[in-house]
Amino acid sequence: MKDYIFINGGFKKDVPSLEEVVIIQDVPHFANQAKPDEINDFVNSVTHVNIYKYTTQYINTRIYHHQQNINKNYLRKIRTMEKIEHSTITTNGINMHVASIGTGPAILFLHGFPELWISWRHQMLSLSSLGYRCIAPDLRGYGDTDAPPSPASYTALHVVGDLVGLLDHLGIEQVLLVGHDWGAAMAWYLCLLRPDRVKALVNLGVVFIHRNPHVKFFDERFKTLMGDDFYICRFQEEIGEIDQELGSVDTATVLKIFHTSFDTTPLIIPKGGLGLLKLVEPLPSWLSQDYINYCANKFNQKGFTGGVNYYRALNLNWELLAPWTESQIKVPTKFISGDKDSTYCFLGGKEYIESGEFKKDVPSLQEVVIIEGVGHYINQARPEEITTHIYEFINKY
Repeated sequence: MKDYIFINGGFKKDVPSLEEVVIIQDVPHFANQAKPDEINDFVNSVTHVNIYKYTTQYINTRIYHHQQNINKNYLRKIRTMEKIEHSTITTNGINMHVASIGTGPAILFLHGFPELWISWRHQMLSLSSLGYRCIAPDLRGYGDTDAPPSPASYTALHVVGDLVGLLDHLGIEQVLLVGHDWGAAMAWYLCLLRPDRVKALVNLGVVFIHRNPHVKFFDERFKTLMGDDFYICRFQEEIGEIDQELGSVDTATVLKIFHTSFDTTPLIIPKGGLGLLKLVEPLPSWLSQDYINYCANKFNQKGFTGGVNYYRALNLNWELLAPWTESQIKVPTKFISGDKDSTYCFLGGKEYIESGEFKKDVPSLQEVVIIEGVGHYINQARPEEITTHIYEFINKY
């Protein structure tokens, strides 16, 4: 039977409407009696729509360990994903795609590179069930949101303007704010420029980078330190070469490369060598093919230029933020990072935190959490742990 299902494709040929095969590990023949709760959940979920809202060309095959509640939680998430609402709003001169679910105090989730709103799916589902209104846009340049062509359109002022316009459109005076990666950077800037719109902040992975009036965010010293082929240095190139390289490699492969990087080893992209980078095998369990396929479908439409433009605007941000030199973040804040995250390991995060400079720049910093054994994509790699950290903090506000 195993060969019939998996090897020769006979099962699918005979049952062309077959959508999912579930293999529950370590359970013998009488599964309905041995695991009644799990089987009931599977039966109750047969009408669910595909979690990522796109047509797959393969059968979803899931192998379940019979640990307590794993099946229940997974199926509950599938059913709840269908309740996420999608809309497009006009803000700051662009059309922005917004995913939302739940009612109650509003949480605004900001994704990073190269991600989309869906990177927050775990937190959105869990926190909406706890009485929160969870909102996650595709930031400008990403997914179903407009992507202006010029790198000059991706400054902190532009993105903060987008977010303020989003809140105004939704009639939300203040939000609980959660960011990761570039979403974390923009969350810092929203708190810096419009602290009146933020109740509290939970940021992941990227510490606040205060503006040094004597040193630009990106300069030749950084390039000398990290090398010309370090990804941030490559992303400073004018639109053209790096964009073509990113577009010349299978999009799903590019996403896998980035989602398994940004750890203790610097991500080096030699010119013309992106396709030669080795993928991590096997992929981490949290990085599902469904997620990669959904994101690849969106990046196939727009490419990666919008996301790279945030890096290209680094020094323009430095210029525009001159009036806020030495300004502090005074919003109540919790910061979370993995101890294997590149921004913590070798981009100065650890020293900045431990020296006390972080607390000086963010005087309302209340908690710093460093989670062992996890890298950059912490909200997806440790979804339940991160959700708990977020909830415990925002519940105070």
